[in-house]
Amino acid sequence: MIPSDQIYLLSMRKFKFYLFGLIPGILLVLFILDKKGATCTGYLPNSRVIAETLSKDFIYSPNFELEMKRLGLTPEFIKDSLITKGEVDFTKSEAQKKPCPQYLVHYPKENPRYEITFEKCEETVTFNTINQR
Repeated sequence: MIPSDQIYLLSMRKFKFYLFGLIPGILLVLFILDKKGATCTGYLPNSRVIAETLSKDFIYSPNFELEMKRLGLTPEFIKDSLITKGEVDFTKSEAQKKPCPQYLVHYPKENPRYEITFEKCEETVTFNTINQR
């Protein structure tokens, strides 16, 4: 029977060999992905909703357009900042609603200043409300 201190030393040796291969492997994969311009962030739910939203045609409800003008916001600012850099609040969204899921986006992520609600349909995104906090 092998004493417990030798078992510990053997397992530590295996662990060192494991790390010796794992760490360079991770670095190599990250280096290759970085050269290709690939990222892993697009797989998170927030990133997927935003990417899908940006790929569709934008439609603004009359109330949304009035509020946009009152707040002095442009469609470019809505697209490039509020949506692109916003955070989807899934607890207040209706992501399973058929046929068009409804989402609530906060911008910025820290200390949100704006809230936007929109419906993401098959071909279009309809912006319904925008509120400033």
